[in-house]
Amino acid sequence: MPIYKQESSQYWYIDIIGPSGERIRRSSRTANKEEAQELHDRLKSDLWRVRQLGDRQKHTFEEAALRWLQENSHKRSLENDKLFLRHFVPIFRGQYLNEIKRDAILTSVSKLHVSNATKNRHLALIRAILRKAEREWDWLEEAPAIKLLPEPKRRVRWITPEQAATLLRELPEHQRAVVTFALATGLRQSNVLNLRWLDIDLPRRVAWVHHDESKTGKAMTVPINDTAVAILREQFGRHPEFVFTYRGKNIAEANTKAWRAALIRAGISDFRWHDLRHCWASWLVQGGTPLIALQEMGGWSSEQMVKRYAHLSADHLLGHSKLLDDKLLSYPQKTRG
Repeated sequence: MPIYKQESSQYWYIDIIGPSGERIRRSSRTANKEEAQELHDRLKSDLWRVRQLGDRQKHTFEEAALRWLQENSHKRSLENDKLFLRHFVPIFRGQYLNEIKRDAILTSVSKLHVSNATKNRHLALIRAILRKAEREWDWLEEAPAIKLLPEPKRRVRWITPEQAATLLRELPEHQRAVVTFALATGLRQSNVLNLRWLDIDLPRRVAWVHHDESKTGKAMTVPINDTAVAILREQFGRHPEFVFTYRGKNIAEANTKAWRAALIRAGISDFRWHDLRHCWASWLVQGGTPLIALQEMGGWSSEQMVKRYAHLSADHLLGHSKLLDDKLLSYPQKTRG
């Protein structure tokens, strides 16, 4: 019985006795009988070639995508991977991995109406899958070399404390508290909005971001300054679980019409909610906070991420530049007559 159906499933199933006597039963993942038979015949032929000729068994892109998702089911990036695969699977459905060429991949991604950064996340995923198929699964002789697209440098947009004060005055009360807390702690939007009372230790003046809520996947301890403490005290008693709420429910989104309207009234343009974190970091660096301390406070995974703010402080270079004073001050000064 080469293909058959089960009462509980809409799909046809494949039943094959391999060259070595092993029995293979699996779903064809199709309700079309002809497609199921074609898959059965292809799989049987592949098994024979592996046995008789020593050829590598061929695997389709769908098989590789499914195995990738199964092996990475515990990762925080799983939902993003599923989203990107929705683009690739229809394009490469039914193709063996060795038939997928670099030009076809680049062409498929070039048709996406998104930024190069988003295109690169698509490319990075399919590159990772094909590399794993080559290096770990032994499903592919050689993965195509895929180079990522150029991306503009990450922007660092910040406003002055005076501009921030103007913005805060224009915000509704519940958003003013959220924005002030973000400016005081540097926390990302999701970490601020999902902050729970259980994550705060006021006597020790710290808050915690758990590993499953952190962008880097690592837990972090957040120091709470006087401004943040004052905001927290204002929120006492409003909700038993969440710190920041509106009309009895935790705030789900901060980038709202009220936020955008406040920016307009404050005369601030080209400013996103995430830029509050840039303000926090920029103000600290301008105040003399070392980059190594900033990296730990902000929970960045690499030193490269905080070097974006290095140009805002030159105090540590002043001593070196003064080494030239003795030489240059001895130069004769031209006087105006």
